[in-house]
Amino acid sequence: QGTEPGKTRPVVVVQTNLINDNHLSTIICPVTTNISKGAEILRINLDNKINGLNKNSDILVDQLRAIDNKRFIKLIGKLNRYQKRKLLESLKIIILE
Repeated sequence: QGTEPGKTRPVVVVQTNLINDNHLSTIICPVTTNISKGAEILRINLDNKINGLNKNSDILVDQLRAIDNKRFIKLIGKLNRYQKRKLLESLKIIILE
């Protein structure tokens, strides 16, 4: 386990839809209810009233990985434009800069 979250949890899909039909896995960032203040680049806050989650949560941007498509259970919600932009900015920083 180490730094990986170790249970079934919500995720945010960060993979383009262009490869979904032929790809057996999907690139995601896991979501946690263990909120951390002061980690803006590594975490994006999700308000449960906006995103359909049971509790306020954080996207774990630094835990980016691919998972098998069979692990998906159901769609819970979607990010709004602001959250998508923040996530993309954080991904660019941790991957490219």
